[in-house]
Amino acid sequence: MKAAVVPSLGAPLEIRDVPVPEPGPGQVLVRIETCGLCHTDIHAARGEWPVQPKDLLVPGHEGVGTIEAVGPGDDELPVQVGQRVALPWLGHACGHCRSCVAGWETYCTAPSYMGYTMDGSYAEHAVAWASHVVPVPDSVSSRDASPLTCAGVTTYKGLKVAAPQPGETAMVVGIGGLGHLGLQYARIFGSRTIAVDVHDDKLQLAKDLGADHVVDGRGDQQAEIEALGGVDVALVTVPSPAAMRAAHAALNPNGRLVLVGLPADNRLELPVFETVLKGISVIGSLVGTRNDLADCFDLHSRGLTRVVTEGRRLEDVNACFDEVLAGEVPARLVFEM
Repeated sequence: MKAAVVPSLGAPLEIRDVPVPEPGPGQVLVRIETCGLCHTDIHAARGEWPVQPKDLLVPGHEGVGTIEAVGPGDDELPVQVGQRVALPWLGHACGHCRSCVAGWETYCTAPSYMGYTMDGSYAEHAVAWASHVVPVPDSVSSRDASPLTCAGVTTYKGLKVAAPQPGETAMVVGIGGLGHLGLQYARIFGSRTIAVDVHDDKLQLAKDLGADHVVDGRGDQQAEIEALGGVDVALVTVPSPAAMRAAHAALNPNGRLVLVGLPADNRLELPVFETVLKGISVIGSLVGTRNDLADCFDLHSRGLTRVVTEGRRLEDVNACFDEVLAGEVPARLVFEM
């Protein structure tokens, strides 16, 4: 099969012909139809995080495709051959640690991550754990389902844990692959919305998606947001410590700062004095559970979200990385196999 492989960390990806993987017990073989490009894939390929990915990694954790085969020795799998499924970031969780039992499987103590610790979906086939793939409804296209599998569920869960209320204001910083969906989820929760970005096309996209207010981060962001009455929830989707600090400064008393982007240098400095006196909560949120992803698919099936994508060929993966890093992508690039 054809796959995009990281030959060594930091090197350009190579399109290689590699053997089709074989599913083991409890696993399935999926013929990939689409896979979104997440900024995390770039971090993985460059080895920019403290925990290094597997050698000769095939990235990709927004894969969607059809199950072609199941592993040996298990007739009680939750999915079956012919079913279309999504292969999310959380490739597998143990199911019995404290976090898993409490319903917080994304914080499992012994996880496997698709496209990081196990090969992902930048390929024509991928192996996944049957227990952790998520069925995709017929009413959701594969091209839409791919971004929902990470960008969607990540922002949905981030807002869910911050619990925005109808009388509150939620701000989404960065209206890209994650943020354009986060903005829509904030509206679904019933909050007034403020969208912040530094690109004219993204600001226009936010308007098109129904943002109540749009703020250009290149201007006096703090003054504009103060004039709007501040915000109660700030979801920061960009891996920028400066953007995180600006969002923190915009929060009202009892405000919640939600972080889902991961800066390469792994550092963020925030003022303790203001955090304490205003009772601000800083919340880290890692993707979402299988149930959360099913919620995202359901919301999309009901016509409540719109996924903005552009299709790409896997052969152009390195040029696509450059597009993302240059901020030239309207929302989400999706490889179509």
